[in-house]
Amino acid sequence: MTLLIGAATIGLILALLALGVYLSFRIFNFPDITADGSVTLGAAVASILLVHQWSPLAATLAGFLAGVIAGTLTGVLHTKFKINGLLSGILVMTALYSVNLHVMGKSNIPLLNETTLADQAESFVSAFPGGDKSEFLLAGWTVGVRDASMFAGVFLVVLAVGLALYLFFRTNLGTSMRATGDNPQMICALGVSVDFIIILGLALSNGLIALSGALLAQYQGFADVQMGIGMVVWGLASVIIGEALVGSKKIGLLITGAVMGSVLFRLLVAIALRWGLNPNDLKLITALFVFAALVTPAMLRKLRPAVKPSAI
Repeated sequence: MTLLIGAATIGLILALLALGVYLSFRIFNFPDITADGSVTLGAAVASILLVHQWSPLAATLAGFLAGVIAGTLTGVLHTKFKINGLLSGILVMTALYSVNLHVMGKSNIPLLNETTLADQAESFVSAFPGGDKSEFLLAGWTVGVRDASMFAGVFLVVLAVGLALYLFFRTNLGTSMRATGDNPQMICALGVSVDFIIILGLALSNGLIALSGALLAQYQGFADVQMGIGMVVWGLASVIIGEALVGSKKIGLLITGAVMGSVLFRLLVAIALRWGLNPNDLKLITALFVFAALVTPAMLRKLRPAVKPSAI
């Protein structure tokens, strides 16, 4: 049970990453590779501030803002300097590797002796009657208080972020952002600055991704300069799974699907590792899965027999 709760918690944390990837890839159709660097940036900023005795909440918000800055840089390179979107993301991601090393001062920062959000969540639960125990029974399974409290806390954070995104996309600015992704020429003709909307969208996207990295570092107890490698593929896989689960184009369901896809994908990975999957093959399996998810719908449409029009 502890394995499943831990996997679900990481899945919820990475759901913020999936929501960020959804914004760039699905709303704007923008291949933003900055995500690989933004995850580590959020973790690095939050971790180094925790080491310097910042409060966990302030450190986490600082990680989010660092991601916003990274996304803004990518948007500026693309819109103001007319650099290809993919190349803009690659440039910022490459630069972030050195930035992250400078922020951290070394390749790895342990947080075992620092007060993190996971510690605060455990302390909050322990304050209730009977919460001072390290474990409790849930449906006949032994569950650690720390694991359960972190799961509940991350669930509330993801719920709040998902609801905020849903409400945002129902505002005029959010509608303009969705319209920019669908038809930038039309939205430009209506007097809306397409460049501003793209920069704002990428900033919000990478802010969520960096927030995911900040929470992940605090949950795992360390930040590592290599922790962002392949995260774009992970986020895209979660989005694809979510779209398949909800089978709808409504924004609320798509946001919910991205969260569900991230949790389900992480649970599948945890079960596969439990059954003996070599951890060295994890990234390869993830890439193959995304490839299959991308090409399977087109192959099924080709195999589907054409419907002949009825004779008049």
